[in-house]
This record gives sequence, C-alpha cells and structure tokens, in this order.
Amino acid sequence: MCTPRLRFSAFTILVVSGVFAVMAADYTGPRPPKPDMVYLVHADNLIPTEAGEAQETKNQNTYTIQGSSSPARTPLAEPIFLMQSDRITPESLELYKLDVKGGHREITMGGGRRNSKALHLAVTRLSQGLYRIEADEELDNGEYVLSPMGSNRVFCFEIY
Repeated sequence: MCTPRLRFSAFTILVVSGVFAVMAADYTGPRPPKPDMVYLVHADNLIPTEAGEAQETKNQNTYTIQGSSSPARTPLAEPIFLMQSDRITPESLELYKLDVKGGHREITMGGGRRNSKALHLAVTRLSQGLYRIEADEELDNGEYVLSPMGSNRVFCFEIY
C-alpha cells in the first residue's frame, strides 16, 4: 500500500507566506511608544505595566516586588498586552500570580507552592517586532507579574 506524499510547490509556499504577511500588515491598532515594555490593552488605549526588578531574598527561591499593589490595573479576567520587541523575546515571558505579604508582593518558585506554576499565555505576532500577548485562561482578581524566563525583570499589573 502506498502512502500519499504531500508536495508543496514553490508557488503554494509563496501564496501561503503572502497570506501571512498580509494578515500581519493589517494591524491598525495602537502601537507601544517604548520597545521592550509591556502594555495592557484597553480598547484603543495602552496602559504601561509597572516595570521593575524583582529582588531575590535569602531563601533564593522567593522574589519580592516593592509595594502591595500595582498602579497598572485592569478589570479584564483575560487581559491582553502589546509589546514592541527589541531585546526581550515575547515567547520567553511567563505569567505568575503574586502573593501580597507585609506590604510587598512576592512569589516563591518551586517547593510545591501554589503560585510557582506559570499560567498560560498566547503570543501572536502582529507585525515586525509587534506582539499581542494574552492570558490564555481566566484569572482571578489579584496581583500578577509577567517576567522573561531566567530574568528578574518584571512587568506587574492588578486584576480587580
């Protein structure tokens, strides 16, 4: 019995590539004013997330962020973000829920903690260097952080 083989002509590949290029070129929404900054999307408005650095504690598995709440807030349970990528790869971003303790926000990685598991994100390329990042699951009210994998750089926001 013969197994059918799929054959793609150069023309087919060119047409499919062209369709994706046209789809990416069609984005007409707001554009982030700064590269490598994550912005919450609220209709046609972009709200910058709270950017900073998480501080590693003596525990070495716990990271803290100053303040008990982020000034970047959204009522959306499945927030959408835009980012113009320069040095940060959007696919490297991870989303975590933060605990609020003693006037600061924190996350403990590993050790079976509830908030140490990355939440699901969907990343879509809109045009050259422009990406849409969205929570791919409904999030509860609270404090959250997007952070590039292996980095202490953070982009915080609150869902209310």
